[in-house]
Amino acid sequence: MLGYKGSSGKAVRYKLTLATGLLECLCFAGVVFGWAALVFVLKTDGYFSDLCSNVTDAGGEFSSDCSLQDEHFSLVFTVASFMNNFLTLPNGFLYDHFGTMATRLLAIFLYTTGTLIVALSNKALSVLLFPALSFIAVGGILFLMTNMQVGNLFDSHRSTIITVYNGAFDSSSVIFLIIKVLYEKGVSLRSSFLFLSACNLIHLVRTLFLMPKSHIPYPIPQDYQYGMSCAKSNSYNVEEYEAKREANSDRSRVAEEEPLETDSIKLTDNPEKDSFRSCVLSWFFLWHLVWLSVMQLRHYFFIGTLNPMLNRLANQDPVTVSEYTNAFAFTQFCGVLCAPWNGLLMDRHKRKPLDPDVSEREADLRSSVLSLLLTSLQCLLFSISASIPFLPLQYVTFILQVLNRSFLYGGNAAFISIAFPARHFGKLYGLVMSLSAVVSLLQYPCFALNKALEGDPLYVNIILTILTLLAFIHPVYVFLHCRELAKHRENSRTLEASIQETSMY
Repeated sequence: MLGYKGSSGKAVRYKLTLATGLLECLCFAGVVFGWAALVFVLKTDGYFSDLCSNVTDAGGEFSSDCSLQDEHFSLVFTVASFMNNFLTLPNGFLYDHFGTMATRLLAIFLYTTGTLIVALSNKALSVLLFPALSFIAVGGILFLMTNMQVGNLFDSHRSTIITVYNGAFDSSSVIFLIIKVLYEKGVSLRSSFLFLSACNLIHLVRTLFLMPKSHIPYPIPQDYQYGMSCAKSNSYNVEEYEAKREANSDRSRVAEEEPLETDSIKLTDNPEKDSFRSCVLSWFFLWHLVWLSVMQLRHYFFIGTLNPMLNRLANQDPVTVSEYTNAFAFTQFCGVLCAPWNGLLMDRHKRKPLDPDVSEREADLRSSVLSLLLTSLQCLLFSISASIPFLPLQYVTFILQVLNRSFLYGGNAAFISIAFPARHFGKLYGLVMSLSAVVSLLQYPCFALNKALEGDPLYVNIILTILTLLAFIHPVYVFLHCRELAKHRENSRTLEASIQETSMY
């Protein structure tokens, strides 16, 4: 059973919060990453069609060159994906300082504005896609950020729930496929986006009744309540709660030896050592940033160039391109099925008692090594598969892509929640996403290089595949760090045994 605390009434509310959060992430949060399916609809409606030109080929026949149109569609996704990540930093500070309700109200405003702009746009106002997709992307990531704390309600399944929510975020890209299918059945693009805009009333109701005004602390206090109700609810400040808990822990701990000095964040409960600055300057943060950035860049380039790549491999056959686009969008829905496996990998040790002198954080870190390594390996295989210009192989590429993507973002959030204090989660999550967004801007030079190579992405794919090898540094570093902790603990035991033996004489 899930590790909730309290009465059956609390259990029902916890489960309802969990289920509605999953639905929110699954249907709304990450729709922007179904961009490849929406591009098909936008092209049919004539967006950026004025950028197409008639050219004469070597045989003297006229054909349409829409490379500039494809470039603008790729640029819309580049800007939206950049804003999705980069603005997570100020949004993280907003979340940490002003709480869940303020952050979610901002998310609802941005999401509603973005969907309304798309609904009211047309081919003459194609440029409106730039702010619209950015608003939808930023609003969606805020929904995800505020939902990940729900894992705190279920102690023994915390990482699993975080990864499930991230998998649902990835799977929500299937919404644009549904819009594409409805469009082919006669439902207009405007009607679909007006419906998405109206659904924001659901987010508002959930914000008021099933989410806290501030934050969900970890671990959960016995008398913790949240959301609007007839009974008076308790308000918790995460920073104050954690500082008080750590102070109590310090007083109760027998300080017989100094903590292990390492060049990364200390695995102690010392609030000073766990300052935001020490977290950012740690090797954990640096290698985690590299791990996320190189794999995210690989995914963004693949999604941004998927439509022109399929056109190239299918010899411009629209039926074949539509078939593969549908297959890609459908596989994205499977992200919510893949993500729990990563969470189970990270939570697998929680069913067993901890070894003597091993802290919960150290056990969590040790358990995360396999997840980090598997994610890096998946990305390498995905990148190799995407680099081979063979159309039927792209089905395998789609499967590897969604598997890796669900592991990547779920593992990212889970690792930050494990390695660093909960009171810094919003800031650190925002910072790592913002810095990785700066790296993701390299996709535009990749698009330019791809264009200079006459649309052949082979050489760019090879470069990106080599870059993904940098991701393997992170799991290796965490493994060595955990081994160093175990070695230090063993040396301490040996020294203590020697002192006791000497004292006997």
